[in-house]
Amino acid sequence: MNDEQRLPLWRQLQAVTQVLHAIRQGQSGTAALAEVAPALRPGVQALSFEVLRSLGRAQALRKLLASRNPPPAVDALLCTALALLWRPQNASYDAFTLVNQTVECAKRTPALKAQASFVNACLRRFLRERELLVAQTDTDPVARWNHPAWWIKQLQSDWPDQWQDILAAADQHAPMVLRVNARLGTPAQYLEKLSEVGIPASLIGAYGVLLANACAVQHLPGFEQGWVSVQDSAAQLAAPMLLSGLAPVDGLRVLDACAAPGGKTAHLLELSQAQVTALDVDPLRCERIHQTLARLGLQAQVLAADAADVSAWWDGTPFDAILLDAPCSAAGIVRRHPDIRWLRRQTDIAQLAAIQARLLQKLWPLVKPGGRLLYCTCSVFRQEGAQQVAAFLANHSQVTMLSSPGHLLPHGDLQGATPADNLIGDHDGFYYALLEKQAA
Repeated sequence: MNDEQRLPLWRQLQAVTQVLHAIRQGQSGTAALAEVAPALRPGVQALSFEVLRSLGRAQALRKLLASRNPPPAVDALLCTALALLWRPQNASYDAFTLVNQTVECAKRTPALKAQASFVNACLRRFLRERELLVAQTDTDPVARWNHPAWWIKQLQSDWPDQWQDILAAADQHAPMVLRVNARLGTPAQYLEKLSEVGIPASLIGAYGVLLANACAVQHLPGFEQGWVSVQDSAAQLAAPMLLSGLAPVDGLRVLDACAAPGGKTAHLLELSQAQVTALDVDPLRCERIHQTLARLGLQAQVLAADAADVSAWWDGTPFDAILLDAPCSAAGIVRRHPDIRWLRRQTDIAQLAAIQARLLQKLWPLVKPGGRLLYCTCSVFRQEGAQQVAAFLANHSQVTMLSSPGHLLPHGDLQGATPADNLIGDHDGFYYALLEKQAA
């Protein structure tokens, strides 16, 4: 029995409630989980993700059970319990245990103790009236799809034929995909190594391996020796797309403009002998790039700088290729980070689009004639993808858009309609546009 299984459930629920409360206050899920005691963290993360994927439904049910808003901490505990209770066929624990342990959590938490009877009454009523209460919330889009109303409306506008698949995929568990280091072997060879240690997997894409079940990286053969990295199959397209067709591949000057944590920087180096400059505005995130490259035995020039503040870091020599993985809403990776949907505000999208446009405007002059820039975001919103690039093309004459995937919509294992250029398989949401600078 592992540590989290020995710990009482009420302690895990206490930590999950604190995580949810922190997210509602604007803290990222990653930061909130980092504050959880290590012994509790694995179980708390699993339960927190489950809660966040059903939070819309839980909030709607809580409103039916308590017409007046309870204190934030009480509301977070109730929503945590309701998110875990409402769908018994998928529940991690039986209803009796969940209710019992939720009430125990309230009794043992000073800020919640006075409300323990109220929590118990709400949850007991829910168990008695579950079918009726759930049916009442079925007509609420936020409860039905577990995303904010503005997010749902934006997807309906952007993707009128695919929006339901995108939302449903966001509530699935993301697969664990590995990128095989091309300097050290092939995916087929690594598949054999996984088979030798009893880890089932299959090939995906040109450089990827899809694990049948996620596992800790320390259990992967050769991970510390740099044989593989964890990277979604959609993200694995960036480096080969940017490098393909450029000659010579060796000795190219390449910029990774928003590089942390360094996965795409590393892939560029695994596939070429390019001189890579990796930028990130945050010095702490630059340290992540250094760590990534050190594990893989690779080297790049890593600079802590604002990519848009060109005069502060550029040496004046144009680049053959620039990878601009621009800051974005991260709406395409919400299945991996389910807190994102509840943290983002509708106004964030326009603000992020303005940052993206500024980066494109500032970095385009750094591309030499005949060179190229790959613009990408891990977003499914058109404002951060197709619309952003359309505006750029309308204002720049010496640019050609080369063949590139455009929007890649996440659909998991769902059999819904997807764009013709979408990848076949399970991948995150992404956007790619490959732009070539024409000679003057």
